[in-house]
Amino acid sequence: MRIEVAGPERAHLRAAVQRASFDGSRFTDEHWHAMAAGPPYADARCLLAYDDQGNAVAAVTVWSAGPGRPGLLEPMGVHREHRGQGYGKAITVAAAAALQELGSSSALVCTPSSNAGAVATYKAAGFRQLPEVRDRYRPA
Repeated sequence: MRIEVAGPERAHLRAAVQRASFDGSRFTDEHWHAMAAGPPYADARCLLAYDDQGNAVAAVTVWSAGPGRPGLLEPMGVHREHRGQGYGKAITVAAAAALQELGSSSALVCTPSSNAGAVATYKAAGFRQLPEVRDRYRPA
């Protein structure tokens, strides 16, 4: 497996992995370029993981709040045809290392506790689960 930083030339692969990782995702190359053009992306990185045949199989974006501050992994996804092979753990560990290189003090993830696969992946990568926080919302 190989993991690399995905720049503009790999936007199509990054977008394709995200669509194949999340049911109903409509993330496109154009969405990636718009995201990367925004000010918050100055301290962010997208990573892509490739299998031994060179297929893009997992992706993650890391967002740093700056040196000495927490960073966030969001979103992290593994192509549905490549799950259960350790790619999620590997790209999550690489994402935490990327945040460390950006100077982040810690790495955070936010995923619903009902997403058993994601929770297991993050735990396997060394994250510890904090008490559940219930969000509240109301229709506009």
